[in-house]
Amino acid sequence: MTVRTTPLRKAFDHRMTAPGTDEAFLAAALPFLAEGLAAADEPPPVAIAAPAKLDALRDALGADTKAITLVPHTDWYTGSAANAVARAAGHLAAHAGPDGRIHLLMEPVWNGRAGRSTRESAEWLRYEALANLLFAPTSTTALCVYDTRTTAPALVAAARRAHPDSGAYEDPLRLAAELDASPLPRPPADARRLPAPTTDAVRSWAAGQRLGAADAELFAKAVTEAASLAPVTTTLLWGEAPACVCELRLSRRVDDPLAGFVPPPPTTPPPGQGLWFTRQVCAYVDLRRTPDGTAVRLQYG
Repeated sequence: MTVRTTPLRKAFDHRMTAPGTDEAFLAAALPFLAEGLAAADEPPPVAIAAPAKLDALRDALGADTKAITLVPHTDWYTGSAANAVARAAGHLAAHAGPDGRIHLLMEPVWNGRAGRSTRESAEWLRYEALANLLFAPTSTTALCVYDTRTTAPALVAAARRAHPDSGAYEDPLRLAAELDASPLPRPPADARRLPAPTTDAVRSWAAGQRLGAADAELFAKAVTEAASLAPVTTTLLWGEAPACVCELRLSRRVDDPLAGFVPPPPTTPPPGQGLWFTRQVCAYVDLRRTPDGTAVRLQYG
């Protein structure tokens, strides 16, 4: 009698490659995808990359292309870093094998939203660092692509600190704390003060700042869910569409760096975890804690 054994569960495997040519990209991508095709109990691998890279993969893979899902990275990365976490988690839940087994080749748009400002770059680096904790319960294998032709050298160097195979890896919580240590700009003197961060009040203000009805609703949801992190003492709003900002000053510190990232259980989410749902549907909300942890700031757009 033949007894089939299930492969031992492995940990989240978070890799990085920084090619500077098409040939270097293929040299890293093709063995990775072949590894995924040969892996037990896994669905076919997924390659999320720039269209030109997908064309190069089609040419190199030939008949094997049909076995691999190819996704233009502008179709996958449609919003903030937090939204990318939700997108990846949703894909694993719907398509991965046991324990989240799947190979994902992933190239965010480093010359677009991910690298367009200091704030955006910091959010993406936090996402890369915290991914090591968020996806630790899974057996997913990810290869993150940082093309040095389109990615700033400082961003590539910082990303190495978030990938265990880079030789420069640092503890994710230490890296996230370093990113959070940068002081946030002070709110403007004319920031609107609300008595309480209610959904109706935030929605009405956002609509008055020319945020569309659907976006105003989502921004209001994000604010009211963020208010569950701790009792709110002050609510400040400023900015105009699309960059609307809300700062919630809290009566106690928020120390959990994963607040708003960890998916809630199937039942009612505990305080601080409802943001997961909002981040799945609200692609353009970033949440930052102040360095002392006594306030959170949400920026839309």
